[in-house]
Amino acid sequence: MENFKTNYKIELSYERARTALAETLASKGIADVRVLEAILKTPRHLFIDGAFSSRAYEDMSLPIGYRQTISQPYVVAKMTEILIKGNILEKKPLGAVLEIGTGCGYQAAVISRFCRKVFSLERIKPLAERAKENLKKAGIKNFLIRWSDGTLGWPVPKKFDAIICTAAIPEIPATLKTQLNIGGKLICPCGDQNKQSLVFLEKLAKDNYKETILDSVLFVPMLSGKIQD
Repeated sequence: MENFKTNYKIELSYERARTALAETLASKGIADVRVLEAILKTPRHLFIDGAFSSRAYEDMSLPIGYRQTISQPYVVAKMTEILIKGNILEKKPLGAVLEIGTGCGYQAAVISRFCRKVFSLERIKPLAERAKENLKKAGIKNFLIRWSDGTLGWPVPKKFDAIICTAAIPEIPATLKTQLNIGGKLICPCGDQNKQSLVFLEKLAKDNYKETILDSVLFVPMLSGKIQD
């Protein structure tokens, strides 16, 4: 009984923290109620190392090992909001979504609420394995994670309605552009370690793209190759 009371208090504390986080994001300009609801329902503390669990619902990035970070909630919410912009009555406006850089799986957990399935690539094998477990613990089922070089795109021929990159690269690789459906959207931080911008790309037709530069951001760099341990 004592354990039940303790766990209940902890869960209630996390629920209040998520509510406060959603209110913070709304005050910073996240306007889509669907996105705020996704933040409310996604247990970010499950995706964070225990040492940082007390800071799970602060609007900040946190280390997850291997010189990688879990993205700032505002950035996760903003990127998600941009990709699902459109018919507000659609619960799942996207079909297949490709994520480059799974990390701990938090961005995949949020975007999974708006698509049929998330396909995610992670170059660091232990992070890929950890993300799978994190997503399962969070009750997410519509995902497929592969240990692979994300700069090469999904390793077998496939088209996506949206692509989201969670690491910065000097320019958007042609391989990712070709894996977009016509009418598809891609969002990616572009630049170097000193200056980065969030770039939104729309595929209007074959070999016809429209790029829009959004906010200034700071992400870890997107690297090629794979790391086993």
